[in-house]
Amino acid sequence: MPFGAPFQVRLREAGLAYLLLLPSLVFLAAFTYWPILRSVWFSFHDVVLGDSRIIWLGLENYQRLWDDRLFWKALGNTVFYTVITIPVAIVCALLMAVALDSKLRGMAIYRSAFFYPVMIPSVAAGMVWVFLYSAGYGPINQGLRLIGLPDTAWLYDSSWALPAIMVMSVWKYSGYFMLILLAALKLVPSDLYEAARLDGVSAFDRLIHITLPLISPTLYFVAIIGLLHSYQIFDYVYVMTHGGPADATNVLTFYIYQNGFQYQDIGYASTLANVLLLFVGGLIAVMATVFGRRVHYLGR
Repeated sequence: MPFGAPFQVRLREAGLAYLLLLPSLVFLAAFTYWPILRSVWFSFHDVVLGDSRIIWLGLENYQRLWDDRLFWKALGNTVFYTVITIPVAIVCALLMAVALDSKLRGMAIYRSAFFYPVMIPSVAAGMVWVFLYSAGYGPINQGLRLIGLPDTAWLYDSSWALPAIMVMSVWKYSGYFMLILLAALKLVPSDLYEAARLDGVSAFDRLIHITLPLISPTLYFVAIIGLLHSYQIFDYVYVMTHGGPADATNVLTFYIYQNGFQYQDIGYASTLANVLLLFVGGLIAVMATVFGRRVHYLGR
């Protein structure tokens, strides 16, 4: 039985759609999917940067990773960075967004000031905070001396180096999250707030029972973006501490860089990258399972 004209129209539309998608698909295949497949292949081999020889190792790289103390330390540093930095950055962004959503004079200036750190290049921002944390002449230590507290070697103390980078990260990315949350706040119907005010509901209760449920899809999106960013941290560590002191700030991405480009062990670096990819994918799946169903979509 002939399909008829409607089927031919749908076929042409589908062909046009795939044709328009083709450049993006080629780009994804060349720069995302193919590197992932090569990384999986390299993880089962001994591959040295600049050497054409590839030696089959089987699961030896994965066994080496399991016994690698520095890998577990880097993983622990990365998890600690994520667990603390992302919730703090989201809370700060939410407070800034709620404050900027109010109708006060000079809001444009405050919005620009809060978002300005996002526009600073990561390397430049890292160098600025290296100066701020500097012992002796750094403004932070000068402020500590003014209130009678001793200097702290922030980036040279294994107890303070990673928290110092975390503070810088919260400062850098809270403005980005704030902009997304501010856009979500603009979509919350104002009549809900008016009705709550007439019923005598406090500002805090309005935030908890009206604002947060209605912007929960955006909060969920921001949490996913923050999770992905936290496991890509490299530039701040490279600029500010280079993984030190005593590997206190060595995170997974920096450890992958060390093995791949400093030690030229592409096989083991690929193994680390694959484990990182699986770990992040697993965390996103857990977040989707636990929090995805609790997201409230307006009108549903």
